[in-house]
Amino acid sequence: MDPVIFSIKLLGGLTLTLRWYGVLVMGGAVVGAWVAEKEITRRGAKGELVWDALVWALIPGIIGARLWYVVNSLLGGNRSFIEDPISIIRFWDGGIQGLHFFGGLLFGAISLFYFARKNNLDLWLLLDAVAPVTLIGQAVARPANFINQELYGPPTTLPWGISIDAFHRLPMYADLSKYPVETTRFHPTFAYEMIWNFLAAALLIWLARRYADRIKPGTIFGGWLVLAGVGRVLIELFRPDQPKIGDTAISYSALVSALMAVAGVLLLLSRFGKIQLGSLRWPEAYQVQPAAVEAAPKSASAPKAEAAPQKKTRRIRPSDLKKK
Repeated sequence: MDPVIFSIKLLGGLTLTLRWYGVLVMGGAVVGAWVAEKEITRRGAKGELVWDALVWALIPGIIGARLWYVVNSLLGGNRSFIEDPISIIRFWDGGIQGLHFFGGLLFGAISLFYFARKNNLDLWLLLDAVAPVTLIGQAVARPANFINQELYGPPTTLPWGISIDAFHRLPMYADLSKYPVETTRFHPTFAYEMIWNFLAAALLIWLARRYADRIKPGTIFGGWLVLAGVGRVLIELFRPDQPKIGDTAISYSALVSALMAVAGVLLLLSRFGKIQLGSLRWPEAYQVQPAAVEAAPKSASAPKAEAAPQKKTRRIRPSDLKKK
């Protein structure tokens, strides 16, 4: 399958290329935002705010994902970005094809933090609603790796192994006399991660809905840290393309993923009162701004209405949430 959907010649000799990679990444973001809207609304807040949040987080997320990919490549010995720095931002001819999930998470999370503060949105509510859907968004975009013939693992004889042409082979598998194109198959690592992400997201959302009256703020986010971290550590075992730390077999991505999982465990232990994390104080309920009540139409004969009382923040306890 051709990674390029179409190309358009622009003035000045530039070419604008639309690739499946970009389409699926954007599709994943939209699907994730749609699910997040449902989860935020279910918790009593204004779910439509997630589309504004997407605008805030999307561009910084893409920038962060690109920068993390570049740094990760440099750590792996790839000097192409040093020799041709403009390739880091060359988007007009399909040059930007490498993004890293962790960079998108980091920059996106910073943007969402400021968005939550600006819009007086409970940060724990936002994290609990959005965290699981990042897995869905990533999973939706993973088929792009199959189209690009990337993010595959070592050779395998398993029946679901995939063929990789000579042009897209990693250096350690470029010897076609040892790894013939006709007979050699590779682990579809991207598919393993896609399946893990869908299952992990489904579990978190199911738990949030099934035990809506008992799960407290921050629990789902902590669970996401654990599942996302553990899943990526396992996936890294099937990622020979990832740069390793020195002479070890541990990749930088595996280290970050392990730290995510540890942070999630500590967060959950703190949430359930087993340990104390510094000055962190856990809320027992989400803080939600109640929706404004529409005013009745004015009538000439109607008496003058009293001034509406100032709107106050209402605390929504887990038991108030509707199970769906």
